[in-house]
Amino acid sequence: MEQFEGWTPVEAVQTDDLVAAPLRRLAALFDHDGAHWPADALPPLAHWLYFLPEAPQSTIGTDGHPARGAALPPIDAPRRMWAGGRLTFHAPLPIGAKAVRRSIVTDARVKDGRSGRLTFVTVRHDILVDGKTAIVEEQDLVFRGAGNGTPPPAPAGPRVAQVQQAVQFDATALFRFSALTFNAHRIHYDRPYAIEEEQYPDLVVHGPYQAMLLADHLLRQRRGTRLTHFSFRGARPLFVDRPAALNLAGESKVALWTTDQDGCACMEAEAQTA
Repeated sequence: MEQFEGWTPVEAVQTDDLVAAPLRRLAALFDHDGAHWPADALPPLAHWLYFLPEAPQSTIGTDGHPARGAALPPIDAPRRMWAGGRLTFHAPLPIGAKAVRRSIVTDARVKDGRSGRLTFVTVRHDILVDGKTAIVEEQDLVFRGAGNGTPPPAPAGPRVAQVQQAVQFDATALFRFSALTFNAHRIHYDRPYAIEEEQYPDLVVHGPYQAMLLADHLLRQRRGTRLTHFSFRGARPLFVDRPAALNLAGESKVALWTTDQDGCACMEAEAQTA
């Protein structure tokens, strides 16, 4: 925080009704009926369908992100990415409940690396129902300057999945997830922008989309499982119209990861279960 002298974190508070409609749309996107989800509560990570940004259209930047406002430190970098996070599940989020999310920046650091100057920001979210904490989440955001978004070649990962499920993302699926989460970042639906402005080879699959699919993959394979902790981080971008897979290995501490057409890990996650 000392690198942003004169800036003080400001808590943001949002309320939302945890209605069932977004869950039905998520199940439609995932191409199943949600029968393996809890009957009366949100499945893990589905709270990302609520507490959505409501920035006026006039504040949306050329990349599709809203202006950063007072809740984030004054960072002079045009690119932003949700790089990962950690969640602890204390109690279910009942469908139909009114929930409150309290958010505040808990850390912000500037580092110089091989790819240039990066700013790492951690935002803590506490989600409460009836005054009691249901989820504590830390989100890791990375801000960087303009540059090449194409990852260098990498060998396939050495891990072997106990259960692997093939998946392929197309532009329609990415658009539907963007709509579900009110995410207007253009790298997910505007191919010319993704290629020409952010220098990716194609549209980029959302990190949260991959994380939610991995949690869903676990619940499908191990029905009745209850998550207590979930952490995830993006290892490399995953792109549309290429073969990909969801992978699972482990028992009470479960490793989950997506792989691209070359077998390289893209989104890596770990789940702890009760």
